Amino acid sequence: QVQLVESGGGLVQAGGSLRLSCVASGRTFSRYTMGWFRQAPGKEREFVADIHWSGVTTYYADSVKGRFTISKDNVKNTVYLQMNSLKPEDTAVYYCAAPDDKRRLQYPVVKVAGWYDYWGQGTQVTVSS
Repeated sequence: QVQLVESGGGLVQAGGSLRLSCVASGRTFSRYTMGWFRQAPGKEREFVADIHWSGVTTYYADSVKGRFTISKDNVKNTVYLQMNSLKPEDTAVYYCAAPDDKRRLQYPVVKVAGWYDYWGQGTQVTVSS
């Protein structure tokens, strides 16, 4: 049973920082491409960042580039999202995601939620102005 559990969300002032964690279980996720998405009220879930299973390649949405950093700790089976210089428009529920075993070594060209099969329950990030 694959399980992804996010943590680290909270309330922060604009300009502040948070680090989100996603602990994976049920698989050895060291050889999985992983992604972070977010969903604001009334909006569709949108891509934030992803990381190739090797950890060498990362990709970011334009809206977070230069402010967010995705990383993974294979020993701890954990993916992180370091968020700096937060803005009120970053307010959303943040989700981590993993693909099915068949695609775990692939790296998606098109960054969409439908490429992923496993999702965490999400962690709320609220940025006040």
